[in-house]
This record gives sequence, structure tokens and C-alpha cells, in this order.
Amino acid sequence: MEVIREKLKLLPDNPGVYIMLDKYQSIIYVGKARVLKNRVRQYFHNSPKPEKVMKMVENIADFNYIITNSEIDALALENNLIKKYKPKYNILLKDDKTYPYIKVNVKEDFPVFSITRKLRKDGAKYFGPYMGGINCKDILDTLQLSFNIRFCHTQVTSKPKRECLNYHIARCTAPCAHRVNKEEYAQQVKKAINFLEGNYKEAENLLKTKMLSASECENFELALDYKNKLSMLSKLEAKRITSLSKFIDADIIAYASNGLYSAVNILVTRKGIMQGGNSFALDEAHMSDGEALTAFIVQYYSNHEIPSEIIVEDFCEKELLECYFKEKSEKSVEISFVKQGVKSQLLKMARKNAQEYLEKSIDKIKHRDDMTVNACNRLQTLLNLKKYPRRMECYDISNVSGVDKVGSMVVFIDGEADRSSYRRFKIRTVEGANDFASLQEVLQRRLAKIGTKEEERFEKPDLIIIDGGKGQLSAVEEIFKRMNISDIELVSLAKREEEVYTLYSEDSVKISHRDYSLKMLQRIRDEAHRFAITYFRNLHSKNSLSSVLSEIDGIGKAKRIALLERFGTIDKIMSASVEEFSQVNGISKKIAENIKKYFEENL
Repeated sequence: MEVIREKLKLLPDNPGVYIMLDKYQSIIYVGKARVLKNRVRQYFHNSPKPEKVMKMVENIADFNYIITNSEIDALALENNLIKKYKPKYNILLKDDKTYPYIKVNVKEDFPVFSITRKLRKDGAKYFGPYMGGINCKDILDTLQLSFNIRFCHTQVTSKPKRECLNYHIARCTAPCAHRVNKEEYAQQVKKAINFLEGNYKEAENLLKTKMLSASECENFELALDYKNKLSMLSKLEAKRITSLSKFIDADIIAYASNGLYSAVNILVTRKGIMQGGNSFALDEAHMSDGEALTAFIVQYYSNHEIPSEIIVEDFCEKELLECYFKEKSEKSVEISFVKQGVKSQLLKMARKNAQEYLEKSIDKIKHRDDMTVNACNRLQTLLNLKKYPRRMECYDISNVSGVDKVGSMVVFIDGEADRSSYRRFKIRTVEGANDFASLQEVLQRRLAKIGTKEEERFEKPDLIIIDGGKGQLSAVEEIFKRMNISDIELVSLAKREEEVYTLYSEDSVKISHRDYSLKMLQRIRDEAHRFAITYFRNLHSKNSLSSVLSEIDGIGKAKRIALLERFGTIDKIMSASVEEFSQVNGISKKIAENIKKYFEENL
């Protein structure tokens, strides 16, 4: 604490970000401050603090800080550091999935309609997000049935291509075959965009006509398909909020807390239509409700579409957020506090959802803590680890008879999978099926990044787990000794009896099969095995396919690559038609026929 007392005296009056560290120098909390001196000192005053704050303060052994030009810069830096280090006591979004949108690149002469989950500043139009039981594929299918727009990315060139099946069944006007000109197709696109903006009447009438026609022709399966599309339109129409202007695009965000845990609910409206909503359980944090909600909003919109208006609780940091969005995302966003009217009713609805989610999710949160953070703490005790295993990496090797040898590295942070940090390795130096040597190669390549510029992307682990027994552990220990690695713990998990081997004893550590710490080890081991097997199968399939293709006349390296990129697996290429082969760059009809003939005769 003497170090902290001396540092507190030196804190500046500037805005910035402060970083709390535990006794192992691991980052456990990142926060922003308008005045660093005032904010950081609050933690170490003797004034009463909530239980969750006390829990964090007890673990603070040191702190650092970064001065920024403004509080807005501090907010942005705080968000970046939280995403990078995933501190134990920060609010982290556990269900941060992105929703699908329909993309239309209106800058193209013949725009393609497609599904995407990433919004880009590319001049295209994006419609959505689609949530709450609405399937984007159903919407695209309805667009194609009603307006004959195209989904494929086939280039429209001066030389007309052969019409595909969609043209013959009246689901596309085939601009690639020059069956429709630019002006005519533009009218189709205009009607389709009108539909996506919420005007469903024309599509509804077209589908009803087609349904009746199919029924009269006794094509009942097709008639049922049209009926299902009409039901989907009814569901879309039902989401319209009659009293809300169709020009309003707003997200409504409500917050609920019981003092220890908190939850947020978001309702999404686009053009007066309720697209759906989602709830999030937030990790423990010491912030005020206003700071917590502000931090959540910054994290959430780093991965989601930013609307023109966000309706929030009146304790949110309104001015700070408006300045943040304007400066960092170059978009003017109105942060609205509402007291009456339909927007107020929507906020009450979101608040009710957040409260209900909080009440129902508390047991899940506690169970998750037992399976993750508490399991890490218990593992440290059971295995006599020198430090809390915050970042764990697990390695596995996969091959068949020494062919296409691969290694996997999976990463768990505080007991939860961090899939963005997973890595795959293709074994380069080992001959034959030698798992020990393969493990040594993988670990040597991985550990070589420590202390280099690449450590920015490959953070040093606290614990490395090897899938295997004493033999595998000893093989990796050789690499540790050779590279003078002494500050990373190493254990192995043997499958047969689920025994854990460490470097501290010849005997294994037997952990109860009901213990959450063993279950966590099993999860990370099984995930490493799954990840390795998946990579091996993909690699083996592609290598097998490549060798098969090389036996076909007229297929050189460039054509093999093009076919591999298009089909990927033997199963897909065997079932492809001559027409599908002809659509691959560089594959003429004659070569396509040769490929088809080869597979018919040899496989």
C-alpha cells in the first residue's frame, strides 16, 4: 500500500484513464475520469463503499494511469483497453452477438441483395437489424419472388452469360445474360427497397395472386410456400408501432440494478417498426448507474449500427455520449430523456424487460461465476499455482498416420472462451506421427513471441494446459527449460482418468469429477481437441481434393485453386453440375465436362 500512497500524491488534475492492477500485475479494472486525482483517490478513502467496490479494492496492489486530451478521448481509450484486456471487474457484454442486415449496394449498375452482419461505410444501403423471429432469408426469398431481384454476385459484363435456373423459374430477370437493361432493373430495385422500408402492400398483393394461381393449378406445395411468406409479412406488419412516426430510427435502452448485479434491455425501432430487442446481464462493476450505462452504450455500439436517436434513462451521461459519437464515429446522435408520449411508453417497456431479465438471470450469473472465475480461484488452490490463472492456453495435436499434422491453441480468460485469440498451427518440421515433437514445435513457435512486438497480439499466458499425460508434459517442459520460461505455469490433463499432472510432483492430482475446476479444465481441453480436429479435417479435405484435381487433364495450379475456393470439399465437387463448374473463373465448358466425367468414372 506504500506504493499506492506515494502514487496518489502524484496524480494529475487532467482527464484520463486509470488501470488497476493486482499483486500479479494483471489488469483487473480500467476506468475513465474527468479529473484523475479526484476519481482514483475515492477508492482509497475510508468512506463506506458498496460490497462490490470493496471486493475490487481488496485486490488492488498498484495502479497506472494515462492522461488524455479530453474526457471523450478517455471514454474511447477506456473502451479499447476493456476490449483488449477484458479486466475482471469491468462491465463486459457476455451476449454481444450482432444481428443480420440486408445490404444493397445501390452504386452498382445491377445491385445485389445480400445478408451481412457487418456494417461498413461503403455507400451501400443497409436494412435491419432483423431480430425477434424474423428470418432474413425469408425476406430475401420474398423479394426475389415479388420483384425478381438477383442474389448472386456473378459479374455483369459486355459478354452475356448463360441464364441460370432462377431465370427459368421467374425468380430473376438475368441481368448477367442481358435479359434486362439497367433502367428496367433499377425499377425492380426501387420496388424492393420500398418493401424493405416497410411498404409491404405490393408484395402482399403479388404473393396472394401467386398463391391463388398455384392453388388453382393444384401445386399445393408452392401455394403453401406463398402462404408462409404472407404470414411472415403479417409478422413484420405487426411490429409497426402505429403511434410512432415511420421516419424515427431509435434504440430504447433501459437499465436495472439490484446493487450487486445489473441488466440492460435494448428495443430497436426502425422507420416506426419494432425490429425486436435483447437483454444483457452485466458483470459486477463499481461504477454508478450512470457510468455503467454509459460504458455499456460505448461497448455495444462499437459492434452495432448507431441509430440517429438513443432513448435512455435520465441518469445517463448525455452530453458526453453525444460528443463521443460525433467525434469518434462522425455521426450526430441525439441522446433523449423522455417523460411522456409513446417514447416514454417504450422506455417503460424496456425497463420492465430489463428488470425481469435481471431477476431471472441472477442464478445464471452466480452459476457462471462458479464455472469460471471461482473455478479459476479453486484451480489455483488445488494445483498450488503461484498466481491466479487468468489467461489459460490449451494445446492439442491432430493427424492421421502423420499426414496433415496440425496443432491448436485455444484461450480462456477468467474461465471463459476467448475465441478471437484462438490460433492454428500447421506442423512444419516433424516427420511422421510424433505428437511429442509436434507439441514441442507448436510451443516453441508460440513462446518465441513473448518479449517481441508480437506479444501485443499474443499476450503471455498464466497457465498452459497440455492435452495428454506425463509424456506430453515432459516434452513441453523441455521447451520451457530450453527457452528459460519460468513465469508460466504448466500442467497436463490425461483423458483416461482425468488426472492432472504438474511440474511440482511425480504423482497426479485427482480432482473430484463434480468439481467446477475440473469441469473447466475439461471444457478447455475438449475445445482444443475440437478446434484441432476441425482444422485437420478442413486441411485434409482440401489437400486430398487438390491431389485428385491434379490428375484431371486441363487442370493446372490456378484452376485447382479456383475450384478449391469455390467448392472446398470433395463431397461438394462430386455433386456439382457441369453448369456450376463452368461458372468458376478459367473453367471452360469442355474442362467442366472433363471434371464431371472424371468423378463419374473414378469416384
